[in-house]
Amino acid sequence: MKLDSKIVHIGVCTDEKTGAISTPVYQSATFRHPALGESTGFDYTRSQNPTRKVLEEGIAALENGAVGLAFASGMAAITAILMLYKTGDHLVVVEDCYGGTYRVIDKIFSNFGLTVSFVDGSNIEEVAQSITPATKAILVETPTNPLMKIVDIRAIVKLAKGNEMHVIVDNTFLTPYFQRPLELGADVVIHSGSKYLAGHNDLVCGLVVARDAELGASIRYIQNSTGGILGPNDSWLLIRSMKTLALRMEKHNQNSQIIAQWLTRHPKVVKVYYPGLADHQGKDIHDSQSSGYGGMLSFAVDHPERVKQVLRKVQMIRFAESLGGVESLITLPAVQTHADVPIEVRERLGISDCLLRLSIGIEDASDIINDLEQALAD
Repeated sequence: MKLDSKIVHIGVCTDEKTGAISTPVYQSATFRHPALGESTGFDYTRSQNPTRKVLEEGIAALENGAVGLAFASGMAAITAILMLYKTGDHLVVVEDCYGGTYRVIDKIFSNFGLTVSFVDGSNIEEVAQSITPATKAILVETPTNPLMKIVDIRAIVKLAKGNEMHVIVDNTFLTPYFQRPLELGADVVIHSGSKYLAGHNDLVCGLVVARDAELGASIRYIQNSTGGILGPNDSWLLIRSMKTLALRMEKHNQNSQIIAQWLTRHPKVVKVYYPGLADHQGKDIHDSQSSGYGGMLSFAVDHPERVKQVLRKVQMIRFAESLGGVESLITLPAVQTHADVPIEVRERLGISDCLLRLSIGIEDASDIINDLEQALAD
């Protein structure tokens, strides 16, 4: 079955007794045992729920992994992954990662003796030089958030396998529709499912897929023990939303290429960060491991006051956090998504007061451009 068809058929006819086309919502905390020592496979919803199970099997199939897990948020998913490691272990993490990832590693897990090196993931030599005998995993995003740097997943995998480390890829921006890191050798894929997978700015969730069943079982044990699960109703909402993933991602991709090109020609725009542009650093690598560019881009304007102007004047585009919904959203990473990254690090990376991040929706591209044009005008 082709990927587009797999996406549509997640959760179709999973209830054999009724023949329901849509997976039911099993809104039950607990389940009856047939007899002492016997189980239906469902005992308590924290451990497993029939609706969540359909979702988890669906995302595992799309990523071509062995085990899928659904969490209450993207950060709950990342937290569970980090719990695989112990005091004294070391991680290598891309430096311009999502601010919440930076925060939980730097401010929370550092208290438990987990150490980290934040590196330029697009520079494989820098990644290699950061590895120590204590390094247990390399965590990357590609494209990164918000600078859209490209990480060579195959090169990272080659580096890690020689050192017996996990490769963890946050695949939120591209989803399995455009990029499948497990097929490139990664061990774990993470999604903030709140974004493109849910796609409507109405649901908070996280997903993890492990390539190996044994590793997946370890993550499931952590999930069950700590309880950061996605509830059955939200699991059903995500199943329903994911059915249109292919259609939405194609439109996001189409719109973003048009708008990125338009922004490059605007006199008030200093730089555009988008992997679909011919001069984007790492585009060749991106094209070798992905089949599309997604709907995210960032752009720098000529002055911080211009940023305030744009955020004040946008009309159809909404000034709001998050990304990946059908509606276009714009944010200022320096004071929103990446506020917990130290200012000296932000400035070194280029996450400045002039950098705006744009999540391009599925509206008509000309309407998005018209809104940007009037917002940028003096």
